[in-house]
Amino acid sequence: MAAAPKKMTTAIELPRLAIETIEIPIIGDSPLIVHKFSEKAKKQMLDKQMKKASAGKEAKDPWRDFVESMYWLDGMPDAPTEEDVTKGRFGFPAVGFKAAAVTACTSIGSITKVAARQAFHVEGEFIEIKGAPPSMREDIARVGMGTADLRYRGEFDPWSATLTVKYNANLMSAEQVVNLFETAGFAVGVGEWRPERDGPYGRFHVAKGGEA
Repeated sequence: MAAAPKKMTTAIELPRLAIETIEIPIIGDSPLIVHKFSEKAKKQMLDKQMKKASAGKEAKDPWRDFVESMYWLDGMPDAPTEEDVTKGRFGFPAVGFKAAAVTACTSIGSITKVAARQAFHVEGEFIEIKGAPPSMREDIARVGMGTADLRYRGEFDPWSATLTVKYNANLMSAEQVVNLFETAGFAVGVGEWRPERDGPYGRFHVAKGGEA
């Protein structure tokens, strides 16, 4: 018969995590292009993985591609209208902003990317994008073998957002956190065709005193 485990009698003292929260308002410096994975694209991928027979390529629907490219915070209507787009609330994945700040570590050098991933988090699943209603953007995309395709995506210009960031003050100061996001906005960006991907879009800066 196995011996019963001994009860722990020694108190264990854990070092206190100095978790602080800071709100960082940001302002877009170039248009933000969003490209959410559409339901049609997800279905095509699933059908391919399940080895279902293809029904052939569907006719392109620019409006549907546009509305499905965006993150509707209150849910996308079944048949969105221009009025729905004008009045809708839209967001962008919070992990996208964190990824940009982590990548910015390569420009600063005071903290590694591994340490940064553990040192702070952007709260929430999506960050609400404020500003003008999104417009439909048309771009030509190269899809390989010398062929091209037209892509229709949402573009926000002007835009702004507020990031709620929790960080470990034992590892980083508030100033370092803000500086990471300031650098990220200039050097990395968010969304499609951002500086990290050799584009000019999705750049931003941390709002200074007096900026709305």
